Amino acid sequence: MPRKKSTVKATADGPKQKPEVKEEAKTTPKDYPKQEQEQGAEDKHAGQSDSKAKATNKRKKQASNDEPQKAARRSGRGAPKATPSKLQLLKYMLSKDAEALCRPDDETQHMKTRGNIKTYSSSVMNPYEELMCAIVLSRPISHRLGLRTIRTILNDPYNFTSARATKDSGSEKQHQALWDARTQHKDKTAAQIGELAEVVLQKFTTSNDKEGTEMQKVRDDCNRDVDKERQYLKDNIKGLGNTGLDIFFRRVQWLWDAGYPFVDNRTMQSLHKLGLPDEGEELHELIVQHWSELDTKVVTGSDEDMKKRRALVTVLERATGSDLEGKHEALLAAAAA
Repeated sequence: MPRKKSTVKATADGPKQKPEVKEEAKTTPKDYPKQEQEQGAEDKHAGQSDSKAKATNKRKKQASNDEPQKAARRSGRGAPKATPSKLQLLKYMLSKDAEALCRPDDETQHMKTRGNIKTYSSSVMNPYEELMCAIVLSRPISHRLGLRTIRTILNDPYNFTSARATKDSGSEKQHQALWDARTQHKDKTAAQIGELAEVVLQKFTTSNDKEGTEMQKVRDDCNRDVDKERQYLKDNIKGLGNTGLDIFFRRVQWLWDAGYPFVDNRTMQSLHKLGLPDEGEELHELIVQHWSELDTKVVTGSDEDMKKRRALVTVLERATGSDLEGKHEALLAAAAA
């Protein structure tokens, strides 16, 4: 079916995040000390005017897709910044080697000690997991704390990987999971996760999805209209705003393709720093142009079209992740090597 571009304006990101509180041993609500509030990473410029967002969308298009980026200014230390071609960037960003540059260092260490765990930065997730993660990341906490919270709730001993599993765990376990994550806004986020599971099972789940992972009823009731899907979710999920919706639809568009290719304003900024096209159609065309030259065996998808959508989502996530972690220059250098 022809792609339908979303007409929803993406929200921008918000103020610079403060340093994360040092990790401590596992704790309980009784023992846990009050932490200083951190500002969100995915909501960095919330409240900026629509005119500024429109100006972002009107940036000059990049030079030829096959040519290397223009030489960047020299850094403060005198070393020239790396200038990989767009093909080099795509190849590297779709590789396993790029993962460590697109997530917090503590997540990399956690994966080494715990082995094969589910993470936001590298795992394939179902729509329910994506929506729950979007809610977590839209809270006013740092990127690092958000990803640590996600690792905690998606793995043992909690495994909130479906609406049914989350609901059956009960309120006490939902709250304990957030305390174990040592994050901010624990009680409010735990309550929101519990409410999400209830809504998904009651309103978003079809008869052949007893666990509540696919949320297919949202798509059916909205006739696969992405604007209606966004409004439907917003109307039914307490506390879900535009930032959370942008995160969810950015991530889920390889499965829910009504709004593909979608790039939110926060991710536009990250793509721009890497010298990649910051408009969805242009980035999609770049991926299609070089498809035969990319290592597509590592890309998830049941057919080629789905793989291409998944590749675009992966590029978006790795652009944003490397930017939020302050590693985008290291990513450029690695891609150019």
